[in-house]
Amino acid sequence: MARLSRLILTNFRNFAALDLAVPSGVVVFYGANAQGKTTLLEAVYLLAIARSFRAENEREVVSFSAAASGEPALVGGILDKAGDRVQVYVGYSCTLPSSTVPRQGSGGAGLNYSVRKEIRVNRIRRTAADLVGTVGAVLFNAEDIDLVQGPPSGRRRYLDILISQGNPLYLKALQRYTQIVRQRNRLLRLLREGRAESGELEFWDDRLVTEGAWLCWQRSEALTRLGQLCADHHRSLTSPGELLSLHHLPSVPVGDSVEATAQHFRSALADLRPRELATGSTALGPHRDDFKLLVDGVDMGTFASRGQARTLSLSLRLAEASYLLQVRQDEPVVLLDDVLSEMDEDRRSRVLGKIVHYGQTLITTTDLDLVHSYFGSQATYFRVHNGAVTPLQTM
Repeated sequence: MARLSRLILTNFRNFAALDLAVPSGVVVFYGANAQGKTTLLEAVYLLAIARSFRAENEREVVSFSAAASGEPALVGGILDKAGDRVQVYVGYSCTLPSSTVPRQGSGGAGLNYSVRKEIRVNRIRRTAADLVGTVGAVLFNAEDIDLVQGPPSGRRRYLDILISQGNPLYLKALQRYTQIVRQRNRLLRLLREGRAESGELEFWDDRLVTEGAWLCWQRSEALTRLGQLCADHHRSLTSPGELLSLHHLPSVPVGDSVEATAQHFRSALADLRPRELATGSTALGPHRDDFKLLVDGVDMGTFASRGQARTLSLSLRLAEASYLLQVRQDEPVVLLDDVLSEMDEDRRSRVLGKIVHYGQTLITTTDLDLVHSYFGSQATYFRVHNGAVTPLQTM
């Protein structure tokens, strides 16, 4: 089992400095809103997927005061994994233009500065693709409802994070594919403007098909396994008679092999050539994929109530944890960001009854009694206040 034994933060959002020993089992971070509870889970998840789950860009995670003075920020973790100790550090260095003068009292807000991120694992510089998969993590948060009712991009991201944590080759292929689409779109626009030759597209078509077909196949395989896990978890959270299924919506038909999928991809690409030249963009491929959640054959993206969507998103996250355990043969760290208060007592007990079996679960809450009533002295409790974390005595 992999677990986080130590979390180190410097100038990360509202944490000027933190060096926290993190216990195994259930760990509860309690406090009022806007004190730093979510930031702790954000940091842990960042160590797993190499980026923040709630920042639009890297600048947001560096405290304003550090940015104003050009100080670095750091997220560090020590992971105990299969008897080995792994040190992971994600550092952020800020550079301000020489002409920038901080406004008095601004605290760094509005500064025009750039941030460079550097990742090191056991002191060796690594890429984000190298880091992902070092430790598995699953995050439950309030925005998960968008996995059911939100746009396809959120569901694609969910799948990409899931598969990347289980297969280190996937993220690298996805990065190559994204670059190919970017270059191919640029060429399509040049062709539309008459500034390039049509023969130039053949090279990018070949690369698009090669990488895209493999990604489509990986997603299809993952959704097959994930679908069964989702159905099992959903039955335990709702009426046993409800059947949840996941329906893959690839823009390219998935064949019975990667090679067959590539053939479908190439044929569809030829059919869509006039449309692509007219729009200047790649019309099909993994970047256009989606999947639906169906309950008894009904599309929940359209017809689910908010309560149903919340339960479906819980089923997806629980299935994600089960998937990572199966694929990695290693328990993920489970992170629950203030989601328990939105569940009724029965559903809360069912979810907690599942996640408590994982080796390390980190929970944030504004209602300590709610969590303590379930775990009692079996959990470790910390109070989070104004960027500081202090142990709480067992209640």
